[in-house]
Amino acid sequence: MVDGTCALCSFSARMIGRFDRREQFQIATAQGPLGSALLRHYGMDPADPDSWLLIVDGQALTGADGMIEAGARMGGPGWLLQILRLLPRGVREWLYQRVARNRYALFGRADICALPDPKLRARLID
Repeated sequence: MVDGTCALCSFSARMIGRFDRREQFQIATAQGPLGSALLRHYGMDPADPDSWLLIVDGQALTGADGMIEAGARMGGPGWLLQILRLLPRGVREWLYQRVARNRYALFGRADICALPDPKLRARLID
């Protein structure tokens, strides 16, 4: 689950499209009907900037832990996120929340649905 108007999330989606060779990821936006329903199902608020969700075998992984797991499963440069495991969980989450809450100021806005890559657009499930 990604923010459909966040430039950092848009970049992340493009990286998934490029490096997920096994095509195991599908992407929903927090603003879309499926994305917001999934977030609510897993007890999250779709309007909360911390609402990043990875679902693996029905289990919800959120925040930094979800991103680290996504990076491990994606491969390529995603494995670099594994270095975050060296930080205590509280520090990882604090860092994740600072970036998440300031993502528009730090990275700007970009419409994920405007992505020109048809292969990546096929992964959008909203």
